[in-house]
Amino acid sequence: MRFKDKIVLVTGAAQGLGEAISFRFAREGAVVVLGDINEQGVKATAERIAQECGTRTMGVRMDVTDETEVGSVFEMIKREFGRLDVLVANAGILIAHLLVDFPVNEWRKVIDVNLVGYMICAKFAAQMMQEQRSGVIIQINSKSGKKGSFGNSAYAASKFGGIGLTQSLALEMAPFGVRVNAVCPGNILEGTLWQQSLFEQYARTQGLTIEQVRRKYLDQVPLGRSCTYDDVANVVLFLASDEASYMTGQAINVTGGQEMR
Repeated sequence: MRFKDKIVLVTGAAQGLGEAISFRFAREGAVVVLGDINEQGVKATAERIAQECGTRTMGVRMDVTDETEVGSVFEMIKREFGRLDVLVANAGILIAHLLVDFPVNEWRKVIDVNLVGYMICAKFAAQMMQEQRSGVIIQINSKSGKKGSFGNSAYAASKFGGIGLTQSLALEMAPFGVRVNAVCPGNILEGTLWQQSLFEQYARTQGLTIEQVRRKYLDQVPLGRSCTYDDVANVVLFLASDEASYMTGQAINVTGGQEMR
């Protein structure tokens, strides 16, 4: 119960990794606010977590690219709970094209959700945490934030930028006792994003079958297996805890050895 009665906000939490992270915080006693653009889905997820974990949750519509909407969620959190202890900025999208074929509006959309959306959420979290002089901000980044990704220029650019933002905000918030870190997962091949989108997109951009895509990405991992939600959540909860009190400005790989920088 490391997070008993702590107030945690997770974005992109209706399904997938965001849902899994929310479950883990709830199991350790946190009050979890789940935000997602899918209002119906996130409310259902929040209700299910509350029932299974016996803790308070709240599901709210949250378009991370809309500053007004994000600001309203943070105002609600302050009004309802008086503080925010942890922000997990998980909301993100991936659209894959070769750059020569990339529609500019789709490239901008990836940057807007993954980088600008992170900035907006981090801005409001930092305002609250600066005032209370405590808190933790964690961005869910990617191994593509450390190394270029074929056919994935928008996503990689957004994630490289996210690490720069994480490090810069860590410097700004250190005097207030607020820590800012990023987690860089590897390929979560059994996860929602891969199953619903990435296998098909990568097969298209790389001229491979879906099974060839799976084998290609598994073969790149020294530990020989796919990343899991629990692999990522283990590191997120560690970084959010007092056990990581001397860690800020870091981008921690969870890639099975695929990325080592």
